Amino acid sequence: MRALWLVFLPAILYQCLAIFASLKQFSRRKPAPWTEAVSVLKPLRGLDPNTAEAFASQIEQTHPHFEVLFAARDETDPAALEVTRLQSEHPEAPVQFFTGGTETLNRKVGLLAELSRHARYPLRVVNDSDIAVDRHYLTEVTAPLADPGVGVVTCLYRVKAHNLQAAWEALGIMTDFMPSTMVAQLIGVREFGLGSTLAFRAEDLDRAGGFESFADYIADDYQLAKSITALGKRVMLSTYVVETTLGEATWIGVWRHQLRWARTIRLSKGAGYLGLPITQAGLWIGVAWVFGATPVAILLAGLRILSALTAGGLVLKSPLAATFCWLAPFWDLYSFAIWFASYCGRTVRWRDRTLTIGTKGRILDT
Repeated sequence: MRALWLVFLPAILYQCLAIFASLKQFSRRKPAPWTEAVSVLKPLRGLDPNTAEAFASQIEQTHPHFEVLFAARDETDPAALEVTRLQSEHPEAPVQFFTGGTETLNRKVGLLAELSRHARYPLRVVNDSDIAVDRHYLTEVTAPLADPGVGVVTCLYRVKAHNLQAAWEALGIMTDFMPSTMVAQLIGVREFGLGSTLAFRAEDLDRAGGFESFADYIADDYQLAKSITALGKRVMLSTYVVETTLGEATWIGVWRHQLRWARTIRLSKGAGYLGLPITQAGLWIGVAWVFGATPVAILLAGLRILSALTAGGLVLKSPLAATFCWLAPFWDLYSFAIWFASYCGRTVRWRDRTLTIGTKGRILDT
């Protein structure tokens, strides 16, 4: 029996680490405000369920010096019309809109490169088009950059869903992916960044080669953090939690979305991705049950549910995660299937494009 416990020890220790990381994140104090001027860069492609709310929240900031720059490929993009409406309703807001952008394999990075050429301020914040925030967002997420040793600040995110399939994916994100992000921060992983928010100094990105240096990579958020931490800087996980939404998803859409993430991470990080099943407690609960190790199964189930509750309910303050944290072990089985499928190909579906991804996450063709 002792030897059997040793087999499950890595999975047990990971769940304990995830709980501790969540509690540590919850107990952190907000940093002292820093009011260095900020340019917010928002590349656009289509509409999200919360587009109007998300856009409006970006301009309702208490930060004294900021601008919000939007860009789309052309003026016919539905998101461009939403920016026009925002400008007409808030003519006093520091909002600008641009079209075009550099032709790059990662079209989002091409838009970011265009926005960067127009940005006026020394601090930059990049976030996805569907990110909604409150009035204190910019002040809080940029504050850690007052420390010259911090190169990138990124944010956890809470997910709101509009149907059952989206709720399933949202639960997985908040009780699986978000805890792993807090564990990464706890153990000192340098190369991580989330599209929910990336705050950094313009001069640091310029020293690292600018947006153009990773314009052919699919995981632009990861590559941005990697390029800046290569300068000897570190990534800081903010105390701020942003909010995003998942729309009218389908089961096949959820599978494709998760598979794209999984293949992107696998091809970006290489061999390190092999160890991911250690984090999937539901898999080990099933193995323990099959081999008659009932106490191990019960312990792992309790730790996994507690991990989901502390991350999703306590840190992210998600009613969905708090209510359905008991489903986290079942998500792990689904996640294991995604992990396995990620090794069965190199193509991903990204919006209306099918991409082939090469070593280190480089886009090979479209």
